[in-house]
Amino acid sequence: MTAPRKLRVGLALGSGSARGWAHIGVIRELEAAGIRPDVVCGTSIGALVGGAYVAGELDRLEEWVRTLTMKDVIAFMDFTLSGGLVRGCRLMDHFRHHFTDRRIEQLATPFAAVATALETGAEIWLRSGSLFEAVRASVAVPGFFAPVLREGMVLVDGGLVNPVPVSLARAMGADILIAVDLGSDILGRRLHPDPSSKAPESAIVDWMRRLQDNLGVHVQPQPCDGPTMPSILDVLTTSIDIMQVRISRSRMAGEPPNIIVAPRLAHLRLLDFQRAQEAIEEGRRAVQRVAHNLAELNHETL
Repeated sequence: MTAPRKLRVGLALGSGSARGWAHIGVIRELEAAGIRPDVVCGTSIGALVGGAYVAGELDRLEEWVRTLTMKDVIAFMDFTLSGGLVRGCRLMDHFRHHFTDRRIEQLATPFAAVATALETGAEIWLRSGSLFEAVRASVAVPGFFAPVLREGMVLVDGGLVNPVPVSLARAMGADILIAVDLGSDILGRRLHPDPSSKAPESAIVDWMRRLQDNLGVHVQPQPCDGPTMPSILDVLTTSIDIMQVRISRSRMAGEPPNIIVAPRLAHLRLLDFQRAQEAIEEGRRAVQRVAHNLAELNHETL
């Protein structure tokens, strides 16, 4: 008799902008539980963290993000009006200078990132070529990061079509799937102010002023006697959140993962990348909340 084939564990890391630093904590806690995935895929920020993980760069990434300040985040914003508010060149230059790019097909652990073809709406699975370029395409949030041109296609954020890429991990041969959903608690909460936010108000004001200057517009302040309306950034990001949550729920209902890890970070906003420590710790706690299911998973895969 032949020995039964070892089941392959897949890890699908979802989109969620700054909430995505939670993926680092998720990975750390999974490894502490004795679980190292055989297949990794990600969408948007999930592609960034997942790519760093399989490339052996997670320690360096975590060290860097834990030191980020709001001023650092704003310094990466190279404004443009061509395809998005931010070109993304400064950010990618930083990664090229501090991290090692690799070809995806040469990584020891199978990896893929999800992007969206802007012209057709097709879901694009990036499974070869430069890891940096695949991640850059996957994180191209519409209206914010400029799109990426690849093989004749204009690519934007994969969260438009597959925010938590369970189907991709299955296609890559995963038998048991752990999905990290960063939007499980997001609806109805993004527009409420977070009293615990430590973001320097002066930095936010400076960023908005630079944005207005680059757009060539001057935004009048809201009247003091009228209702307070959300900012244009909050309207845009909350709208994207709504779309991605609805898509995620629909797709995972049709193809459910074995385990869903759901960090609770709805209070973090698009540019709260300086709150990495908070996100990472919540990622760890989210894994701990499903510890019983993970114990069963370990039993099945051994």
